Amino acid sequence: MPRQFTTALMAATTSLALMATSAAAHMIEKISPHSVTVTIDRLQAAAEGAGATVFARVDHAAGAAKVEMELRPTELLIFGNPKLGTPAMQDAQSIGLDLPLRVLAYADGEGVVHVTYHDPAHLAELHGTPQDAEYLTKMTGALDNLTNKAIAED
Repeated sequence: MPRQFTTALMAATTSLALMATSAAAHMIEKISPHSVTVTIDRLQAAAEGAGATVFARVDHAAGAAKVEMELRPTELLIFGNPKLGTPAMQDAQSIGLDLPLRVLAYADGEGVVHVTYHDPAHLAELHGTPQDAEYLTKMTGALDNLTNKAIAED
């Protein structure tokens, strides 16, 4: 194998590994003792109970079934609060690409249910908003509290 090709392949592999590590470093993951559907039901109830607006609920497995494909249970809840999102977009309108907030629940190959979302602090980095913005602190706390309610064992 030519040396240049080998060097390029190694560089590409290293870049992909760093991107995967970087993406994982910016995500928060928790384990739920409940099914995917129950976890998202509980998250939706917690979000609405906290005054957030639920904009959409996406059942990716149902979508896969519509095209005759299989996917383990996977659901996404999209929700937010304009009192937090609007100031963020006033600082950087591009943050609207990542708002409203999204939380994904999915069952892995072992049946373990994962609850995953992006760390709001990373949004500041991506979109150039102030790292110490009050809305980021509130989004971080809200996501932590709401997901904890969703995965709590009653």
